[in-house]
Amino acid sequence: MDIIKTGIGITKTIKNVGRFREILSVLAKHGFDEFIYKSNLHLLIPNFVIPKSRLKLNLGDDKSENEVWASVGHRLRKSFEELGPSFIKLGQLLSTREDIFNAAFIAELKELQSNVSPFPFEKAKQRIEEELSKPINEVFKSVDEKPLGVASIGAVYKAQLLSGENVVIKVRRPEIKRTILTDFEIIYYIITRVEKISNELKYLGVSRAIKDFFQSIRLELNFLIEANNNEKLAKNLKKIDTEQLFKIPKVYKEYSTTKILVMECLEGKPFNQIKNLSDYPDLEEKLIKAVKNFMHTLLGDGFFHADLHGGNFFYLDDGKIGLLDFGLVGNISQKNKTSLISILYSLVSNNYENLTFELLEVADYDDIPDVDVLTRDIKDALHPFIGLNVQDLDVTELSNSIVTTLGKHQIYLPREWFIIFRALMTLDGVGKSLNINLNIFEIIESEINTIWGEVFSKEALIEESLWLGKDTLNSIRVLPRHIRWILREFSRRNYGFEIDIKGLRPELQHLSKSLVFCTLIFCSTLLFIAGVYFLKDMTTLSFKHMPIQVYLCWVVSGILVSRAFLKRY
Repeated sequence: MDIIKTGIGITKTIKNVGRFREILSVLAKHGFDEFIYKSNLHLLIPNFVIPKSRLKLNLGDDKSENEVWASVGHRLRKSFEELGPSFIKLGQLLSTREDIFNAAFIAELKELQSNVSPFPFEKAKQRIEEELSKPINEVFKSVDEKPLGVASIGAVYKAQLLSGENVVIKVRRPEIKRTILTDFEIIYYIITRVEKISNELKYLGVSRAIKDFFQSIRLELNFLIEANNNEKLAKNLKKIDTEQLFKIPKVYKEYSTTKILVMECLEGKPFNQIKNLSDYPDLEEKLIKAVKNFMHTLLGDGFFHADLHGGNFFYLDDGKIGLLDFGLVGNISQKNKTSLISILYSLVSNNYENLTFELLEVADYDDIPDVDVLTRDIKDALHPFIGLNVQDLDVTELSNSIVTTLGKHQIYLPREWFIIFRALMTLDGVGKSLNINLNIFEIIESEINTIWGEVFSKEALIEESLWLGKDTLNSIRVLPRHIRWILREFSRRNYGFEIDIKGLRPELQHLSKSLVFCTLIFCSTLLFIAGVYFLKDMTTLSFKHMPIQVYLCWVVSGILVSRAFLKRY
C-alpha cells in the first residue's frame, strides 16, 4: 500500500500541515524554491509565501556534473540538519545509495553520520522507567548520563545491572515514531510531485528508494526485532565459528521492549579507530577469518549483518571480534541465495555471459535488453576490477561502473540485492583503514565451492525433492477441479478463443490451401479406386454394363479433383 494516496486532498494526505509548511520553508531557504514553484507545492497551503533564498541553486551548463551534485548535496545536508532526526536518517540512507547518486553528492551527505543532536538524559530515564514499570535504580546499579553514542533513532548509555554485569541501554527517542511517520509522508509526497517535473529524478527512482527505506525504518523502530536478529545471527555463527572468533552481545530480554534494548557491553576498540596494525600482531589473520565467516552467513545461511562498517565491527580486549547494531540485516530466500551464488561464481570465473543471464533473472526491467551488447558492457565495466585487493580496489568507482552499465540498459537491481552487494563491498573499508591485503574476490572464490557443496548436498537435494513432490501432487490434485471450473465458466458466459498470429497470415493461408488440396486429391483417389474395385468380377468391360456404384464413385471423384484445383488457385 502506498505511503501516500495522492489526490485526496492535502488535509487528508498530509496530516500535519504546519510541519509541511516548515519543511517547504527550510528547503526554499536553502535554494530549492524553484522546485517548489514548478511542482506547485506552495499552492497546497493557503496564504503560504515561499521565503526568498539568499543563495540560488546554480545548475547552469557551466558547471560540471560533480559540481552540480556537490551543490545539491551540500544544500540538502544543511536542510536536513535543520529539519531534525528523521531527515538526518533520510540523509544517511541517501548517503549509502551509491547505486543511485553521484559520488560528490554521497560525500556531502556522509557528513550527516555524526551530526545528530542528543536529547536530555531525563527523557531517556523517563522512557526506561515507563517501559520497565519500575524506578531505574531497581534494575540498574548505575547509568552513565553521558551517552556512548547518539543516532537519529535513539541514544546508547553505559550502565551496570544490580547483578553486576556491565551493559548498554539503547533508548528510542521520544516521539520519534510519530515524527518519522509524519515526515516521511511529507517527504514521499514532495518527491512524487517533483518527479513529475524532473525526468532525471524520476529515472533515478528516488521515490522507490524512499518507500523501501520507510519499510525498513519501521522495523528499526522496534528494538525487539533487533534483539531477535541478534540472537539468530549468534546462533548461525555458532555453527561455523569453530574457533569462537566472533562475539555477539547477549540480549537481556527481560529488560528489553520495543522502545529500549539492554545488551551486554563489549569492551574493545572499533576498527575505524585502529590506526597502527603493528599494535595487534594477530589482527590481520583474525580479520580474514572473520570475513570468511561473514561470507558463509551470507551465502550459506542467507541471513547476514547488512551494515558491517568499521563502527559496528570491534576488536575486543579479549582478542575476539565483536559485532554490534543488528537493526539492518539481510535475509535471502533459497531461490535468491542460489542466484547470488551463481552470480558470484560467474564473476570470479570471468563467465560474463552467465553473469548477464543471472543478473537478468533477479533484476527489474521493462524491455528485454540486447543480451550480447549487455554482456559486452558488463565485461568492460567489471573486468578491470577482478582480482584487485582492497588497497587497489576503488569501491565507489566499481559501484558507479556497475550502476552506470545497468542503467544504460534501463535495468535496476531491487533494494535487497543492492544491500547484498553493498554488504560485500563495505568490508573493504575495514581492510583499507588497517592496510590489510584483503582480496574480497579471492575469499569469495575460496568459500564458494564449500557453499556449492552445502547447497547441493544430499540432505538439501532430498529436502528440495520432497517440497517439489508435495507441490506437484497438490497441483495434480487441484488441476482437474480448476479445469472443470474454467470450462463451466466458458460455457456459461459463451467465451471463445480467437488466435491471430500477426505477420504469418499469408503463409498460414498457403499452408491451409495446400492441406485442403491434398485432402481432396486423397479422397478423390480413394473414390476412383473404389469404383475400380466394383469392376473386379466383370469379364467384359462396357460402359452400359458397369454398375451404378462405379459411376457414382467416379463422378464424385471428378468433382473432388475439380474442386481441389479450384481451391488451389
